[in-house]
Amino acid sequence: MSSGGEQGGSSDRGCLYVVATPIGNLGDITLRAVETLRGADRILAEDTRRARALLGHLGVSGKPVDRFDAHASETDAARAAARLAAGESIAFMTDAGTPVVSDPGTALVRAATEAGARVVAIPGPSAVMVAVSASGLVTGGFRFVGFLPRGGRERREALALVTSTPEAVVLFESPRRFRETLADLAERMPGRRAVVARELTKVHEEILSGSVEELAAIEREWLGEITLVLAPAAPAAEGARPSDEELDARIDRELAQGRRAKHIAEELSVELGLPRREIYARAVARRGEPSG
Repeated sequence: MSSGGEQGGSSDRGCLYVVATPIGNLGDITLRAVETLRGADRILAEDTRRARALLGHLGVSGKPVDRFDAHASETDAARAAARLAAGESIAFMTDAGTPVVSDPGTALVRAATEAGARVVAIPGPSAVMVAVSASGLVTGGFRFVGFLPRGGRERREALALVTSTPEAVVLFESPRRFRETLADLAERMPGRRAVVARELTKVHEEILSGSVEELAAIEREWLGEITLVLAPAAPAAEGARPSDEELDARIDRELAQGRRAKHIAEELSVELGLPRREIYARAVARRGEPSG
């Protein structure tokens, strides 16, 4: 089949097409994506029922549709790679948006590459790019962190990474944990501008902007798919340095949560505009941990 571009690779091997699909509005499917789905020998999907519904809407029929989700095994990936090596063309699609962006597919792409098959991305909808373009907060680079961990040390470290990143940040969050996430961010980065992009491209699309404190104060039930865009960190105002007592109290609170001196220093240096070495030395001294 043709996908609209020259590709390298062995001519006797198949091709894995990584196909972006609509995140809501079905009109966002590209002509190239439809052509690819129609021409593929087989379709792998995160959810076969949702895939078949979309294929039916597009008038694509007669295709074997197999499941390949986050729980797919190495055997599943090897089976797909064997089919590609035998010359099959396979289109891979997730529930919505661009595969492998906080979605399954990494193992499949890797297996296809190792089998010597071509891998062709069919670009299209992405909640990340839709939210960035609608936010008005991003003028240069940004960091995409996907979904935050649910809890424990991993979540604390992920929040520290978000807080210590001077560039704009884009993340996904479950509606069940979104209020907690906003509260955590409001405590860690007061005054930072943010945009909540919810149910993008769907009937109930909603885009809200404000400081993280203002958004955290909204009393409501959050529903649907949520993307949060955080503006770049504002430079610390001159003369805004906290007193030594205030700085030590902040460090003590972070240490009490089990956080390491290194991570505290990375976060507070960006938030407060202070030298990272100074904060690290204070944290090490107050906790008494090795400085290596």
